[in-house]
Amino acid sequence: MHKSITSKRYIIKAIPIENRRPIELSSTMKPHPLSYMELPYDPEYSLYNNRMTPERLNNVSDDEQYWAVRQKVILRNTGQLPVEISGPDAKSFANLVFARDLSRVAVGRCLYNFALYHNGNIITDGIMLRLAEDKFWMVQADGELFKWYMAHAHHFDVTISDPNVWVSQIQGPRSMDVLRGAIDGEFPDPWRYFDVATVSIAGENVIITRTGFSNELGWEFYLRPENNAEKVGNLIWKVGRKHGMILTSTPVFRARRIEAGLLTQAEFDIETTPFEAGLGHFMEMEKENFIGKAALEKADKRSRTFGMRIRGGIANRGRTILIDNDFVGRVCSSAWSPFQECGVALVRMDSPCTGPGSEVNVQCTDGVIHSAQICALPMYDTEKNFVRGRDVKLPTEPKPWKG
Repeated sequence: MHKSITSKRYIIKAIPIENRRPIELSSTMKPHPLSYMELPYDPEYSLYNNRMTPERLNNVSDDEQYWAVRQKVILRNTGQLPVEISGPDAKSFANLVFARDLSRVAVGRCLYNFALYHNGNIITDGIMLRLAEDKFWMVQADGELFKWYMAHAHHFDVTISDPNVWVSQIQGPRSMDVLRGAIDGEFPDPWRYFDVATVSIAGENVIITRTGFSNELGWEFYLRPENNAEKVGNLIWKVGRKHGMILTSTPVFRARRIEAGLLTQAEFDIETTPFEAGLGHFMEMEKENFIGKAALEKADKRSRTFGMRIRGGIANRGRTILIDNDFVGRVCSSAWSPFQECGVALVRMDSPCTGPGSEVNVQCTDGVIHSAQICALPMYDTEKNFVRGRDVKLPTEPKPWKG
């Protein structure tokens, strides 16, 4: 690809409508109902599921966003796409299309899940909500699943529909304080990790889940067409400000999700199996037939996806990892960790044997090759005590990596 293309960053900007110019060609770029909160901060947007998601705001730096989600609380409006699967055969259909078994998921619970091609490679992933015995929402990451559903639904008594629901995240150690202050009635009970609940916020019945994308304590709320989004959003914002909540964009999760080993489509593609992506511990190969199972039974079960800490630099994405001047792996995502005071990355190595503890070199954004070390994921909090609310001690200062 021409250098003039690859050297640019492409964004979507909000501009005033002039002379009521037709917008039919941009009708697929859908703004979040709470995007009005972002407009004062000269937002830059990218597309995620054909929905606009804030890539950058001018009110806060990347480091400030990182420390806010680790020490206080943040609001992030997302481009996640809920798709409804309902009907008498909803469970049977979902168990065919998705790798993990939904039979054991009770109503009012969530499950991380992913869909596979017939060759066992990943299409996309997301969180599945079981709202009733015969109704699920698949809240998917970026990717095309709707047509895949339709292609496999013809033998099932099932309805696939877009409920036109929008998702926002409240994440950080003070997130439950915000929830307590925002709801009109009692605090949800039970309210365990991956629970679903319906609460009243500003007089609106709002579905919430104890989930998120930060590996910190948090919850998400789902704005349905019948909800007054502005009433709900404004009240949550008002309560959140009392606890130091800030509005954030994509960088809020970049370093934190890398440290936690939370994957996006940057870490897997149409040529990656769940095992190669480090998701083998989620696989349930004893489950009855699902799309991709036959191929995965023959696949290499070893992971090729790991973390990497870089000494003094931020790794360039792409095929930039070297041992003795030979390229040995790809940097999928990278960032600077204000907590570990080093570069961090998610990487996919050519060989599963080049795993944690391996010393490598990597080309970095400053034009210099820096030394680095492959590491296990997550990089810390391996028992997920933060996200489960079992560890409430806040990080008050950096803890530099000593490698």
